[in-house]
Amino acid sequence: MRGLFVHRKGEVTLEDILRRVKSNPRIREVGTIVCFIGIVRGLTRSGALVEKMEVEAYEEKANETLAKICKELSQREGIVDVQIHHNIGSFDVGEELVYVVVAGGHREHVFPVLVEAVERYKREAELWKKEYTTSGAYWVNDENGKGMDA
Repeated sequence: MRGLFVHRKGEVTLEDILRRVKSNPRIREVGTIVCFIGIVRGLTRSGALVEKMEVEAYEEKANETLAKICKELSQREGIVDVQIHHNIGSFDVGEELVYVVVAGGHREHVFPVLVEAVERYKREAELWKKEYTTSGAYWVNDENGKGMDA
């Protein structure tokens, strides 16, 4: 799993990621681990029912981008480790898409980094989501919640 941030559905679990974080040689400095788990929402922003979602990636570039984000954020004061792992494939409502885990000395260090990590991967990573709804299929733009016809 080292160096990989984009995974096929089922290849990585939150437990795997936590084990990886806890194996960091600097674990003695950690007093807080926080995580964000993004799942498939059953409703679009406009209220349409979601039946499933497909996630695609330009894997090589997405791995580079996610690695860069993790490296940069890991250099913040009080931060020991940042992990972002995004799944690709076909997902049902409620299934896990992404794990973001931040480990650091104190909660006041880790929560702002967690929020920034989520915002940055959504904005920067070469990942695309297609929602299949009861009214059609749409590519999702996370920035404004609007999609376009598939």
